[in-house]
Amino acid sequence: MLSIVRRIALCATMFAAVCAGMPSASAQAGTTAVDITVTRGDGSTTNATVHAPAGATGRAGVVLVHGSGAGRAAQYTQVAEAFARAGIVALRYDKRTEGYTPAHRDFSLLAEDALAGVAALRNRPEVDPARVGLWGLSEGGWVAPLAASRSADAAFLITVGANSGAPAAQQNWANETRFGLAGVRGSMIDVLARNGIRQLVGAEQFAQADYDPTPVLERITQPVLAIWGELDRLTPPGDSLRGFQATFDRVGKSNYTLVTLPHAEHAAHQTTDGFDRLPALAPGYAELMGDWVAGLPGSAAPPRADQPAAQRHPVGEIAPLSWWESPAVNLVLLAGIVLAFAGYALTGFVKAWRPSKTLAPRVLLVTASIGILGAIAQLGFILIARSTSFGPLLFGRTLPWLALQLIAVCAVVALGFVVVRRPRTLAGATRGARTRWAILVCGGTGFALWATYWGLLLP
Repeated sequence: MLSIVRRIALCATMFAAVCAGMPSASAQAGTTAVDITVTRGDGSTTNATVHAPAGATGRAGVVLVHGSGAGRAAQYTQVAEAFARAGIVALRYDKRTEGYTPAHRDFSLLAEDALAGVAALRNRPEVDPARVGLWGLSEGGWVAPLAASRSADAAFLITVGANSGAPAAQQNWANETRFGLAGVRGSMIDVLARNGIRQLVGAEQFAQADYDPTPVLERITQPVLAIWGELDRLTPPGDSLRGFQATFDRVGKSNYTLVTLPHAEHAAHQTTDGFDRLPALAPGYAELMGDWVAGLPGSAAPPRADQPAAQRHPVGEIAPLSWWESPAVNLVLLAGIVLAFAGYALTGFVKAWRPSKTLAPRVLLVTASIGILGAIAQLGFILIARSTSFGPLLFGRTLPWLALQLIAVCAVVALGFVVVRRPRTLAGATRGARTRWAILVCGGTGFALWATYWGLLLP
């Protein structure tokens, strides 16, 4: 009995060892997935997986270039499998994340990593090295074209949800779209959100904020298939399609296909409203890419462009900051307000410095403090959260923002009372009391200026 058990265990061990050295069967019938290592240009390595039709040789290949974020290869399994089922070998790899933050990312370095993937895929027995191209999603719509413009080894380029403009303008458009479609209007998005983006850019905390993709698009000679979801809420689909077409036509490019996918979101998945991402890819998306690659070069010529998707509003340029609204000036003003209010509160412990008791100074101190903290919280919510539901609206304003605006108005009214009642308040007051009153007025005036810039006192 023991001998039989040992034999079974030995067979199981041998079977496992054999399987470990074989390509792993993918979840999709008729395709295989093989893990490999890609060596980058700087000598570092990254994990990658090659998805291919079973028994493939001499097939077209494509390297998948990540959108923004951590970019683990597993995120792109579904697209890689779709390519493999269409007869195209796809390579997905783990993105370089060292030194990759909201404040810093190097499109040039990421493009070199994509070309390392091209080199790795061209050496695979499943592919025809002359037919390996690039596919880039979202941020990859800036990176993949840059890679294609640098190397003739890339045979074609596919982009999904790419931008024809700068990242900062795109992000501002996405914020305005998210709030606008929810019914929000007014200074919360027209001033607070826009100035928030501008301040991040001015403080160099928005990576590649002013990156211009136009010169790169002008240099691309390979066939291009650019795809936008009709309901894209992150990238302006209509403006971007028009931007690609205008650039290509200006330089006389004649091998491009620009497509608007009906009822699709940013990553070409099915969606109900453009904000949610359903599990399934948009109908016809995978087939479009497969047929286009298989039909090259004829499938890209003559050039073709779909009707641009409708947008709620066009992309607006991000105006550079004037000196008086620079991050440094904003911080100095905010610090001055805080110090003024803190100085007023602390000097209240000195009895001789207290002017006659009135309610207005206390109202000013409390409401201005709440207004500052609340506005900062609202700005952080806009820039970080991706919520598309903002609760009940009143006059097109969210209730928290409307409350902050009312609080800011109360602070300014209280400041007016403090100034108007100066003769009565300071009658017979000591020099310390007069100094304390001046400190409060300076803080209140600073708050009025700060609140106007950030939209609290605007409609």
